[in-house]
Amino acid sequence: MNRRQFVAFLASTLSAGSVLNSRPVLSKNKPLILGIFPRRNIQTTYRLFLPLAEYLQDVLKQEVKLETTKYFPDFWKAVQNKRYDLVHFNQYHYVVSQLNYGYEVILRNKELGKSTIAGSLIVRKDSNINTVSDLKDKTVLFGGGKTAMQSYISAIWLLQKGGVNKGDYIEKFAINPPNTIISTFFKRADASGSGDVVMHLDNVTERIDISQLKFLAKTKPMPHLPWAVRADLPVNLKNMMTNALEKLSHSKEGKEILKNAKLDALIPTVDSDYDMHRSIIRDVYGDDYGASVIGK
Repeated sequence: MNRRQFVAFLASTLSAGSVLNSRPVLSKNKPLILGIFPRRNIQTTYRLFLPLAEYLQDVLKQEVKLETTKYFPDFWKAVQNKRYDLVHFNQYHYVVSQLNYGYEVILRNKELGKSTIAGSLIVRKDSNINTVSDLKDKTVLFGGGKTAMQSYISAIWLLQKGGVNKGDYIEKFAINPPNTIISTFFKRADASGSGDVVMHLDNVTERIDISQLKFLAKTKPMPHLPWAVRADLPVNLKNMMTNALEKLSHSKEGKEILKNAKLDALIPTVDSDYDMHRSIIRDVYGDDYGASVIGK
């Protein structure tokens, strides 16, 4: 079965069941907007996710427009304006968008064999840093800014739990989590904040010897990066997208689309799965979830 035959088969399967009784559309001329947060650069993002967008377009029989941004504030402005019908972002983005803009989680990533990810603090094995409290007066490097769930918010939470608060250490930022780990390896920082899977990514292991590093502290495993939909979309449309994306991992052709996006699968997910993130976010940012921080 080639890709087009696979898409046609899946569309007919979905249409025949309770998921779809009539074709769900936004409007006759309005495309469905798929937004991807700037986890990677624009060119890479389009290369990774364009096949997935084309697949959805074939299944839904409706134009699907893939969008991303170069800078996070531009992406977040689009979330605030509810531009995206289906959006992929980090756990912090989801918690805030669910509270303020009515987005509903439907799926989460499975990457590198795991559908969970933990926040972590990483140091060199030869650093003589053995407890979180040893990071007092040291340089801690965070990746991606103050809205990064694992590499900043969870890492700050781990520092607080270890008795290390703002002002006790030197706070610096790298452009992304992989760069924090690489910089720590080369002793440009004493510790890095990142998701626990980041150290095993190809763009890290190909550049440094990770056997020289260790996890100083980690959170419990928590649900991976979410995919959410606008709450006001037709229920049939939300259900059809969820089923179509979840079924990608059930076929050879679908697995190729996922592989292109560097994913193993998309796992059905509900809002309460992100309650642990909410607790950590409140501890770090308070009950407003850092409303003054996210738009910067």
